Amino acid sequence: MRSPSILLAALLAAGPAWTAPLCTELGFAGLLAKCNRGEPIELTLASGQPLGEGPYALQSGAYYELQITADGSAELALAGPGFFRAIWMNEIVINDIEVRPMAVDSLEFDAAGTVTFSFVAIKPGNYDLFIPGSTGDTQRVTFSIQ
Repeated sequence: MRSPSILLAALLAAGPAWTAPLCTELGFAGLLAKCNRGEPIELTLASGQPLGEGPYALQSGAYYELQITADGSAELALAGPGFFRAIWMNEIVINDIEVRPMAVDSLEFDAAGTVTFSFVAIKPGNYDLFIPGSTGDTQRVTFSIQ
C-alpha cells in the first residue's frame, strides 16, 4: 500500500495546477487581506452595449470585487450559475445594504442601479456571466479561474 504522502503527491500532479493566494502573509484577515485582492472588475448592463471587456483571468484563492452597473435603458438580468458556484461569495451590496447569500443564480435590474459583489475565486475553470436570452458575444463575459 502506498503512503498517504505519495498519494497526495500523485493527486496534486494529476489535477489542475495549484496557485497560492496573491500574498504570503495573509494575517488575521486571511483570504480577505488587503494584499490578497485582485484588480476590481466593472461590468455595465445597458441595452445594446457590450457587457464588459473580458475575458477576465482570476487567481484561485484571491479576493475580488465585481461591480455591475445598470443604466436603466432596459430591464436586464445577469445570469451565471456556473460562475456563482465556482466562487465563495463574501457579500452583495445593493444601496448600502449588505447581503451574505449562500447561493445566487442571477440578478435582475428593473431600473438603473449598481450592485457590488465581493468574492474569493475558488474552482478553476472557465465560466460565463451573460444576459439571459441574448446570443451576441458582447452580451456575455468569460471568467477564467486559474
